[in-house]
Amino acid sequence: MNSATIVQKLWNYCNVLRDDVSTEKDVIERDDFWATTSNKQLNFVQHIKTLLRQHGRAAVVLPDNVLFEGGAGETIRKKLLHECDVHTLLRLPTGLFYAQGVKANVLFFERKPASETPWTKKLWIYDLRTNQHFTLKTNPLRRAHLDEFVQLYNPANRHDRKPSWSAVQPGGRWRVYDYNELIACDKASLDIFWLKDYALADSDNLPPPDVIAQEIVDDLEAALEQFRLIAADLQPADSAD
Repeated sequence: MNSATIVQKLWNYCNVLRDDVSTEKDVIERDDFWATTSNKQLNFVQHIKTLLRQHGRAAVVLPDNVLFEGGAGETIRKKLLHECDVHTLLRLPTGLFYAQGVKANVLFFERKPASETPWTKKLWIYDLRTNQHFTLKTNPLRRAHLDEFVQLYNPANRHDRKPSWSAVQPGGRWRVYDYNELIACDKASLDIFWLKDYALADSDNLPPPDVIAQEIVDDLEAALEQFRLIAADLQPADSAD
């Protein structure tokens, strides 16, 4: 059995174990939503926006499909860029969640008053995903891994930022795009990346099958440990004995 077959079998096994695909198809219709859709993640974005007061700020964890999905997704992104100041996107690495392969992001935006012109002027993107590898147990993401992002985000004055990417520094993870560049993307997609993924460019960079298998085992064990803690917390007090 070759390496590709082993990896595929392991991947299929994890897909059987995980339960991250919802079968619900309920369409949410609300007058304060920009678009009607059954996509829960897109509805979540719309709901968050309605909860914010003027100049209220949000940082929302979102899966990749919210960034590129067409139809209602395109409508919602365009509205969000116009009515809010969508200023920062953090592309999270894989290996942070129990479901294998989940790709997520943190989108930072601020609600603004009505305006004829778009509030989003620049979107700063930090890529913490490309060529990064984390697992739940053996190599978990730690606070120190976010130090560069926090520094470049410049919480003291986010309007005074400097990119780490340039034509002479193509490996920089911090890059800025203006509104016209964003809206010109196909379907106004915010799924933007520029770094060369060495794992995709060279299959020899993939970990050996035994390492992949062990990482899957470690992730499953970490997930089971967390579920045991949750189950223990849910036990009635009189059944503790």
